[in-house]
Amino acid sequence: MLHEMARPPKQLRELGLIEQIRRDFSAGSKAITLGIGDDCAILRPPAGCEVLVTTDFTLEGRHFRRDLHPPESVGHRCLARGLSDLAAMGATPLAAFLSFALPGPMLAESAGRDWIARFFTGLRALGDMHRVPLAGGDTAESPGGKSGLILADIVLVGSAPRGEALRRSGGVAGDALYVTGQLGGAAAELATILKRQRRILRVTTTEGHPHLFPEPRLDVGEALLRRKLATACIDVSDGLSTDLAHLCRASSVCAEIEQAAIPVHPLARKLETNAALQAALHGGEDYELLFTAPASVMIPSSLAGVSITRIGSLKNRRSGQPLMTMFAPNGSRVELQPGGWEHFSGTSARIRSGTAKNRKKRSH
Repeated sequence: MLHEMARPPKQLRELGLIEQIRRDFSAGSKAITLGIGDDCAILRPPAGCEVLVTTDFTLEGRHFRRDLHPPESVGHRCLARGLSDLAAMGATPLAAFLSFALPGPMLAESAGRDWIARFFTGLRALGDMHRVPLAGGDTAESPGGKSGLILADIVLVGSAPRGEALRRSGGVAGDALYVTGQLGGAAAELATILKRQRRILRVTTTEGHPHLFPEPRLDVGEALLRRKLATACIDVSDGLSTDLAHLCRASSVCAEIEQAAIPVHPLARKLETNAALQAALHGGEDYELLFTAPASVMIPSSLAGVSITRIGSLKNRRSGQPLMTMFAPNGSRVELQPGGWEHFSGTSARIRSGTAKNRKKRSH
């Protein structure tokens, strides 16, 4: 369940906003020697561990729409993106850092201050769930006045035993290919939101909302690393087809997957058959884990309460051979092309624009 962050005062400027964040996110982690309030944070990683760092942008009009998405979802998803990267490497989160740019009028208006408070409610709820303190960051006024956009850059710092972090490059021919959870749900929920074109006022639970409130698989990633089950791993953020291609290239292998084995999310199953398959293959933002393991290793049907499904295997890479092949239920085989998200491709947009209710629609 989402819990409320303290409401900001009626008058709020940058220093007041920072102080409000500092009070509501007081660090209680042994990994943080010094948190919000100084020029730098000081972290103390566990002995024998390496530090892992990842960063992700959340951009209004690209990753969310202010006129459609509840602020709690925006804050949750902002943090979930970075946590999912740590999960893919089997890392344990140490701290988060947020750089936040806001249109100036938001701090002066009651509705804007409420939006900011609810954003941090969503971010904090997920952070508390995974014991991830906010240890610092930056604030700025985005240009454009009332037409300005919200930008949030999240930095996640984690740790993993020295030399043991999972990577994309560890897969070898003969390994089996697995995915956690179910795919296509985020794309299906997003499609419904965009079709309705109505603001979601409140969401009382994060469950059952794979787009609004994705669940980063930190416990699964840590289990894969701790039990030495996986040879390679990546999170499914850009779509199964695209992220599998990343893994294959990094590991210098090819992949063969079974269409019938792909676990399709119940929300995607409500779509027409081909649309459901497209959502599962290319939809993205599921934040599940795609990993490989030796075929001789027994992989449990679930880890940390999350289902695990074998969907294929890795093969030797040969000249002229497709990078990825998919076997249809009728036995035919087709080359699987990466069809998920890629910035600057000019072919698709994750969120259609129109971030302000009265803003003229434009294409992204």
